[in-house]
Amino acid sequence: MFDFKIVTDWLNNALNSVMPEWLTVTVECLIVAVFLLAAYAILAMIYIMYERWVCAWIQCRIGPRRVGPFGLLQIFADVFKILQKEVITLWSTDKFLHKLAPYLVLVASLLTFACMPWGKGWQLIDFNIGVFFIIAVSSIGVLGILLAGWSSNSKYSLIGAMRSGAQMISYELSVGLSVLTVVCLAGTMNITEIINGQEDMWFLFKGHVPAFIAFIIYIIAANAENNRGPFDLPEAEHELTAGYHTEYSGIHYGYFYLAEYLNLFIVSGIAAMLFLGGWMPFHVPGLTAFNTVMDYIPTPLWFLGKAFFLTFVFIWIRWSFPRVRIDQMLALEWRYLMPIGLFNLVVMAVMVAFGWHF
Repeated sequence: MFDFKIVTDWLNNALNSVMPEWLTVTVECLIVAVFLLAAYAILAMIYIMYERWVCAWIQCRIGPRRVGPFGLLQIFADVFKILQKEVITLWSTDKFLHKLAPYLVLVASLLTFACMPWGKGWQLIDFNIGVFFIIAVSSIGVLGILLAGWSSNSKYSLIGAMRSGAQMISYELSVGLSVLTVVCLAGTMNITEIINGQEDMWFLFKGHVPAFIAFIIYIIAANAENNRGPFDLPEAEHELTAGYHTEYSGIHYGYFYLAEYLNLFIVSGIAAMLFLGGWMPFHVPGLTAFNTVMDYIPTPLWFLGKAFFLTFVFIWIRWSFPRVRIDQMLALEWRYLMPIGLFNLVVMAVMVAFGWHF
């Protein structure tokens, strides 16, 4: 496996040789910021087209095909259109909070996106409480959604924001319990160490039944936390128009749209990191030749491949099940997922204490 730390160390030494340390840090921060924003925008466009194609395949239709070859320029047409739209702020809104809300959602998404482990030695944010940091910064998005609904001075936006807040806060508990189950198995919150702990076998298989249960709970809860079908009640068109962003237009609406699709990649990337080894190749203990061949595949391809596969699962769920009622959605969390997740965490702790795992 190629270690990208070789490249980053070379770049750091090259910059240190021609400029003072403070300027080196500044230049490196600018490089990271440019890469982060570019990757954020490119992945958002890829994901929008990806969902359109998968959705069309599930519904037995052809999807976007007219704008550009194979419809590849459709997303650029959409971006150009949304940039042309006028940003309208109604006179009865809280103008400051109304404009602040989409930036909070975007910043929360960007900070979580920065923690993704792209490849071996290639991670922008990596420290000993990386998992805790991901859970903390991802929660900022709830504030942006609540502010968007409240500041719009619209009953549709307010009801959508309240639904979204209740839904996201509720299902964050199950997501957190699933993450804690893996942290208990790994014995660390450092993202790199979690991935290195899956060198011989991914945690989905290494942790026996509790790891599999945590994975299923995570898939359901992450889908709900992202406000995606069948849990898209905050944006129920037949009830609330567009939900919490009904009164938004132009680029401000685009920020919500952008963050929604990047959050889809983020929850897929976190699932790949925790349960499927992140950038770690698929290894089978005892099959040395097979493992060597797997190591030749670049680590970023492993991570992106797993993330796109899990995204396909999320999209498949969205377009396969009807929207549930708000009481059914909350009952699923408080009566079933959270008690099962708590019991599953205790079982995993017992397994780790007695060494009953691979």
